Amino acid sequence: MPDDTATLGLPEPHAEPHGSASERHPGYLAPPYMARCGTASSAYAALDLGTNNCRLLVGAPAHAGFRVVDSFSRIVRLGEGLAATGRLSETAMDRAVAALAACAEKLARRPVRHLQAVATEACRRATNGAAFLARVEAETGLRPRIISAREEAELAMESCSPLLEDQDRRALLFDIGGGSTEIAWIRVPAAAGQAGGQPPAELIGYVSMPLGVVTLAERAGASCFTEEGFHAVVDEVAEHLRRFDRVHCIGQEIRAGGVRLIGTSGTVTTLAGVALALPRYRRPLVDGRVLDIEVADQALGDLFALGRAGLAAHPCVGPERVDFVLPGCAVYAAIRKVWPVPTLTVADRGLREGMLLRMIRADRIAPRDRAPHLARRHGP
Repeated sequence: MPDDTATLGLPEPHAEPHGSASERHPGYLAPPYMARCGTASSAYAALDLGTNNCRLLVGAPAHAGFRVVDSFSRIVRLGEGLAATGRLSETAMDRAVAALAACAEKLARRPVRHLQAVATEACRRATNGAAFLARVEAETGLRPRIISAREEAELAMESCSPLLEDQDRRALLFDIGGGSTEIAWIRVPAAAGQAGGQPPAELIGYVSMPLGVVTLAERAGASCFTEEGFHAVVDEVAEHLRRFDRVHCIGQEIRAGGVRLIGTSGTVTTLAGVALALPRYRRPLVDGRVLDIEVADQALGDLFALGRAGLAAHPCVGPERVDFVLPGCAVYAAIRKVWPVPTLTVADRGLREGMLLRMIRADRIAPRDRAPHLARRHGP
């Protein structure tokens, strides 16, 4: 399903920091990967194979960012059963390969200049992760690269850095994924708004917890529909967070002020959709939205009160995500409990947007046509 917006880009030094009509994203430089492209093209593609979803985004350079050309997203539940067995199951791998084949078909119809494909927590943890990716290459021609938890945190930081503002000293960024949750502790440069633009934000600490919506749903999903079970997950996650807090004194920084809390995941975008009472989810209305923490808390309470049937019927949730929403909300509630920041900045952006713009930036910095070389190396 195409994204709601047509153009995504980078902020100029004095551009509006939040989404509005011209949604803005930073770039992420990664080694370019070319698939089936023997002709010149202005489009770039980024593919993210996660524990729960397979997502593709194709964009063409436009102004300081890119224009969305095509997109694809499918829930594949690649990490189903992984926590119990340590392996990717045959049915989960079949679902993922089918989704990746659909992505490959899109790319065959629309050749791209560069393609970057990554795989995350499920493939990192699974003992058969490498074998699965070999199968993916054999059957689809795509070669996702397994990235580290740190690289995930860096991608999230760069993707969300346009949401930072001049008064921010630090940022606490969380990404609640399917198989893990990444927390990034970020130093915001003091030169925001000065001539020449803002220096890049700096990642000064990160932690990856093996607690995501899929793993928690399998282990405690049914109990999350009860208050006792929900708060048990909150307490478990909070203990992980407190260890990270003790290392970086984040609570002390929050009390001093100037710390922005940013969430990038389906959990926080769902909270925003509920808080805004959207009749259906619309990305342009959510990305970059700043919610008072009391408003986000109320949305969480509303979701919990709906129960399974109500969540399945809700336009911002639906039957495919009903088992994952409350485990994700429990992770968010733990973050809220340990780090009481007064507002939540919601980001509907992530790995794909970051990868696209880093590829575009790389070509702008060193403008040369690498397509013929890459086609020889990676083409059929």
